[in-house]
Amino acid sequence: METTLITGANRGIGLGLAKRFLSGGHRVIATCRDPERAAELDSLRGTGEMEVLALDVTDESSVNELSERLEHERIDVLINNAGVLGDHRNQSLDRMDYDLWRALFEVNTLAPFRVLAALRNNLNRSDNPRVVTISARMASFGRTDTGVHAYRSTKAALNKLMQVLSYELKEEGIIVCCVHPGWVQTDMSGGTGELTVDDCSDAIHEFARNLEMDQSGRFWTWAGEELSW
Repeated sequence: METTLITGANRGIGLGLAKRFLSGGHRVIATCRDPERAAELDSLRGTGEMEVLALDVTDESSVNELSERLEHERIDVLINNAGVLGDHRNQSLDRMDYDLWRALFEVNTLAPFRVLAALRNNLNRSDNPRVVTISARMASFGRTDTGVHAYRSTKAALNKLMQVLSYELKEEGIIVCCVHPGWVQTDMSGGTGELTVDDCSDAIHEFARNLEMDQSGRFWTWAGEELSW
């Protein structure tokens, strides 16, 4: 049985992924800031082998506590899902909330790096370690749409980090890639979107299950189509 750790698993895509990996026979370590308030996540306990652990991805001590707790555990799939969009109305050339921008870098860019670094030894215990980081097509340099500068820049920086880490970790056999999950019907999208959470989760589960080393260091959609950085 493979073990999958998911950050931000209390709602949206993270919750959907927890459900899907459980139904796919994985042991799931589902993390979120406040497990006591994650009732829907907690309700999954009877559907498979799952552990719900507290993790604030922006708090170094919280990440270190998780790492110490899981010191002897094997992690086969790490899904860096936790992320925030922020108020898009305050991310323009005319109106920028710089404190928000800094906060987005903490969650969207620094945190996935911090979590991967902390769990590197756990990944090395796996025969087929994979890191799937949820990014966004909005961060691609090939796109010409505008606005939402803070969010875009944090995800673009995240993409570069994961690309570089894929090169550094190749010799350790760790696959690292970024995935655009599509426009999904979640709180972040205001309930709009082209995909349901279940559709997105099914596709990402299939993608992660079949990942191979030649896909590492590249940017993919939920459907397995390659995007330009």
